[in-house]
Amino acid sequence: MRILDRYVFFSIVRIFISTILLFSFLYILIDAAAHLDDFITNKVPNMIIASYYASFFPVIFVQTSPIACLLAVLFSYSSLNNNNEIIALRASGLDYWRITRPAIIFGLIVTALVFMVNERFAPAAAMLSEEIKKDKIETKVSANPGQPQPITYLFFYGMNNRLYFIDEFNPAAKTLNGITIIVQDDQQRMTEKTTASKAVWTGTSWNFISGQISRYTPEDQIMKDDVEFFKEKVIDINESPAALLKQRLNINAMNILQLKTYIKRFKASGAIAAINNLKVDLHQKIAYPFACIIIIFVGMPFTLVTGKRKGLTFAAIGIALAISFLFYVVNAVGLALGKGGILPPPLAAWFAPALFTAAGTYLVRKLF
Repeated sequence: MRILDRYVFFSIVRIFISTILLFSFLYILIDAAAHLDDFITNKVPNMIIASYYASFFPVIFVQTSPIACLLAVLFSYSSLNNNNEIIALRASGLDYWRITRPAIIFGLIVTALVFMVNERFAPAAAMLSEEIKKDKIETKVSANPGQPQPITYLFFYGMNNRLYFIDEFNPAAKTLNGITIIVQDDQQRMTEKTTASKAVWTGTSWNFISGQISRYTPEDQIMKDDVEFFKEKVIDINESPAALLKQRLNINAMNILQLKTYIKRFKASGAIAAINNLKVDLHQKIAYPFACIIIIFVGMPFTLVTGKRKGLTFAAIGIALAISFLFYVVNAVGLALGKGGILPPPLAAWFAPALFTAAGTYLVRKLF
């Protein structure tokens, strides 16, 4: 790496680290203010609080890295532009791609780092923070929680090789809506399928309403003579409402391989909408890290324009915030379209990256 590349690269690294630490401090400050009553009321030890916020760092790093990358790059190159160094570099014969090479290398490194952290550390960190919050911070508060909110798209593996998919679980009313239960053998072949419109907890068991039980051959063919329809039926399952609350799926606590395995297990359930949502989340885990390099690609042309340089360093903040905000909005729209079934899952996850890559290409060609 040449002297110029090292100078720009390490300038970007310093600002990036400072920005990540600033975001972490602000996040902890805001979250601590929100949980201050819990800390005081439950007399949470300082070590527990420290462990709780330390577990957030991988998640904060993953979520804030794109905007931190953009801020670091824009600040570094805006400073060069204000000091007429960009003019000197272009006058010496360096083209746009040669000048921006340190930023591109930095963006690729952070993209790889975000991908690694999101795969290896963020899932465990998300699970740890949730456990600390539930067991150590809000234990006494949760003893009288009031009316918990209904949970949608609850699906999990239960006992006796049962695969559950529930459209809605209302913990307060102790009711289930839109239930599908798949029974599998040891080779994960479906042997029985139970569907019901509703189930009510009687205190010791679930009473299923308006459903049917279908049994299958080893070749996954339904046995037409062995289909049972019922208006009401008590089905012997071991999962109580309290157990169901612990089964809520946390996508953030899964890496790509775990999520792919989870989707594969649920293909036999027929829960098309839920499986589609999981596929969107899966492709999002792959596409999201590339936001780091993509928004750098979009933001760089604004700081290398040599016409008006006055106040460009401070304008870099506004440019970074605007680009980041637009990216997150467009990405959210793409994911919503994917989960709504309008876009295929891969296209939904890559919608924002593809659109912003096209925008960056257009800016580079137009301005340089």
